Amino acid sequence: MKKTNLLAMMMGAFFLSVVSNAQTKPFQKEEFKQWAQTPPMGWNSWDCYGPTVEEHEVKANADYMAKELKKFGWEYVVVDIRWFVENDKAGGYNQTDPRYVIDQYGRYLPAVNRFPSAKDGQGFKPLADYIHKKGLKFGIHIMRGIPKKAVEEKMPIKGTNGITADQIYSTALQCEWLRDNYTVVADKPGAQEYYNSIFELYAQWGVDFIKIDDLSRPYHEGEINLIRNAIDHCGRKIVLSTSPGETPISAAQHVSTHANMWRMVDDVWDTWPHITHLMDVAQKWYPYIAPGTWPDCDMIPLGRISIRGERGNDRMTRLTKDEQYTLITFFNIFKSPLFFGGDLPSNDAFTLSLLTNKEVVKMHNESTAVKQLFQKDGKIAVTSKNAKDGSVYLALFNISDKDSQKVSVNLSELGISGTAEVLNMWTGEKSKTASKEIGADLKPHSSVLYQLKSKK
Repeated sequence: MKKTNLLAMMMGAFFLSVVSNAQTKPFQKEEFKQWAQTPPMGWNSWDCYGPTVEEHEVKANADYMAKELKKFGWEYVVVDIRWFVENDKAGGYNQTDPRYVIDQYGRYLPAVNRFPSAKDGQGFKPLADYIHKKGLKFGIHIMRGIPKKAVEEKMPIKGTNGITADQIYSTALQCEWLRDNYTVVADKPGAQEYYNSIFELYAQWGVDFIKIDDLSRPYHEGEINLIRNAIDHCGRKIVLSTSPGETPISAAQHVSTHANMWRMVDDVWDTWPHITHLMDVAQKWYPYIAPGTWPDCDMIPLGRISIRGERGNDRMTRLTKDEQYTLITFFNIFKSPLFFGGDLPSNDAFTLSLLTNKEVVKMHNESTAVKQLFQKDGKIAVTSKNAKDGSVYLALFNISDKDSQKVSVNLSELGISGTAEVLNMWTGEKSKTASKEIGADLKPHSSVLYQLKSKK
């Protein structure tokens, strides 16, 4: 690193520390749950741009969100993986000769050739300011652990008396698919201070959301404890998302007391088997859907994706319209966090309609008591309630590949007797039913979403 660049970074870091207004009093235990009482909603750059997203693309998506989606509750704009690499590539990762940008304390900084406003050591603060001025929130992605470069160069850990990066790492359990970092050994002196130092930096930048990768398979309880503690002491309310992989159900108690959201499955792409696998795995997570802590279905692979992404070429989603309704219906009734993966400015009217249905958004925000009634023979029924208006929600799915099927439930299972008013939440069609059951004839891969109210 050139001396002039290092000096600029040091000056920028000093500036950030001066303007930072972070509190010194730590947040209370599990206070973080208050920061995401409804499932977070936003946009993430991964499905579109892989590890190559640039500042102008982030701003374009933020601009669209502010104009079209903010009033429906969409608010987070998240820069995904490897924003600190100057020469990454689409369709994978450059692991041959990556040019990392890193400060003197072993903390990654945004690559200025991709994020020009990060010049002079300002980091992501100018971009965060841009997003905040639109009434939105800013997020980033990191990998767990400490940079290999910091270990190799024995960089000092900020906040310690001479401890260096090579004293807190292990090669054990290093991420198998991306080799930028080593594992942090949680009980080593300096381990907590390292995580404290990076969250101190992120708080100064104005980060509101962080997605941390490679935490779930295997489940890295030690590093998650360090992360939770670092956020609680950084002075800023930063929503925590753990990712990716199938978080083991054995870790449910721990993750639900340490993170705001956690991934249930690997990446969900625009193929039908990804959706059915998600629905299958989700069965064990219904009891853990709760305010502030949300099982996560992954990003929404709709609209225009893979402009420079990991999977396939630039395209509109390969899912049929029926499959798109099924995916978005399941994500919403399950109360998953909603992070759209497509390029927002490229949305067509149909894609936008999936994100801006007022009744569906209301269900996603206000419903409680989410539960699966059954999943068998290619049929699924999921229900929830809205205590504010007394309504009951019901989603019915036909996930079979060949046959149309009637999918139905007894109204008594929904706590409804007598006549019920029925709203088809996607079509807006209203009707009444006095029968003992409610259902629909559904084509393969299709679904229906109802709101029901007992008529007095």
